[in-house]
Formats: sequence, C-alpha cells, structure tokens
Amino acid sequence: MTAPPYLLIYTSEAEDVLADMRSRKQYAAKFKKVQKTLRLLRDDPRYPSLNSHAYQSMKGPGGVTLWDSYVENKTPGAWRIFWIYGPEKDCMTIISIGPHPD
Repeated sequence: MTAPPYLLIYTSEAEDVLADMRSRKQYAAKFKKVQKTLRLLRDDPRYPSLNSHAYQSMKGPGGVTLWDSYVENKTPGAWRIFWIYGPEKDCMTIISIGPHPD
C-alpha cells in the first residue's frame, strides 16, 4: 500500500446505498456521517475514530482481507463501511455501507 490519500472505488452495492441516501431526506444526517467517514478513510484508514480493523468473520472478494471502519459507535444498529485495499496499490474499494451485521 502506498501513503494516503487513496483513490476510493465503489462497488455497485456501495454506489446504490450512497444514491439512496442522497435521494432520501430521512438519511441526510447519516449521509453526512458517511461522507465524513469516507474522507477520513481516504486520507488515513488508521485514523483513531474510524477504529478500522480486519473483519474476522468474512473475507473480501477473492479471499482478501475485508476491513471495517466505524461511521457510528455506541449506537444501536451503528453503521460501518466495509472495504478492501486495491485493486491497485493506491486504491481502496468500498464494498458495502450499512448497519453492522449482528
């Protein structure tokens, strides 16, 4: 991996979530949090409040390490951003955005 900032690439699933949030007024506050988290993630995935860590119970596409970063914390149904490094060394792929799975 190279030094940040990373180029963020989005799966169609992640793009759909962002488009849905952008189009619905009830998601305005959550969308703002997601945007901030994406900015922090792009600039430094180790930023302390992101609490980025390898997701243990699931692998990313092709068996690569799947990472999870906090959008919210200490909130019922707290949202997370799931991502992987790549496909290029200066990129991160946003796999999914949504509530933490139980």
